[in-house]
Amino acid sequence: MSNKDTSFTKKIRPVTCGNKILDFSTPKIMGVLNLTPDSFYDGGKFHQEKIRKEQVEKMLHEGADIIDLGAVSSRPGAELTDEKEELKRVIWPLQRLVKEFPEAIFSIDTFRSSVARECIESGAHIINDISGGNFDDNMYATVAALHVPYILMHLHGTPESMQKFPIAENITEIIRQYFTEKIKDLRNTGVEDIILDPGFGFGKTLKCNYTILKNLEELRIDNLPLLG
Repeated sequence: MSNKDTSFTKKIRPVTCGNKILDFSTPKIMGVLNLTPDSFYDGGKFHQEKIRKEQVEKMLHEGADIIDLGAVSSRPGAELTDEKEELKRVIWPLQRLVKEFPEAIFSIDTFRSSVARECIESGAHIINDISGGNFDDNMYATVAALHVPYILMHLHGTPESMQKFPIAENITEIIRQYFTEKIKDLRNTGVEDIILDPGFGFGKTLKCNYTILKNLEELRIDNLPLLG
């Protein structure tokens, strides 16, 4: 059983993060640091530099391979923070953490190409876009120009509306079609390093979330890494 699993996972495409390579022959762990005051999980907890540093240090010590920073809440019903506030929340903490942990890989949870650019220029390595490019027509071209990996997530609606009218059936087929179309668009724009995220809880019923979990490998397209 272990030999079968190992041979399969070795086929998953690695991604390049600056001078670092993320090799998915073994599963990788993403630690999340919310910089929002209204996160559904830990909003406002990490507004102090000392606490942020301690949390990142803890996550890295516990095995995190990627640290994901988010400055806009995507909880159900949330209104999207404006660009100025998002930059204010994320740039300074990112710069300090990159300096403090130079060997770490940082991803930025943003749907704005302008924020993506400033964060990559400030030391981040990966763009994690909950909208899959649907909220900013310049996102794909920006990621291509920056030559960084892109996490492509499936989101039904917006954070404000997603749980009012969630997808209730055919979720595997819907996400597969979405990924297929978006991967084609990304590659036509020049983005090669892609990680797929089915978006658990983002506009899906509880039943659909369990279906995604059950059919996770069916959502792997072209041997791209899957974020779960």
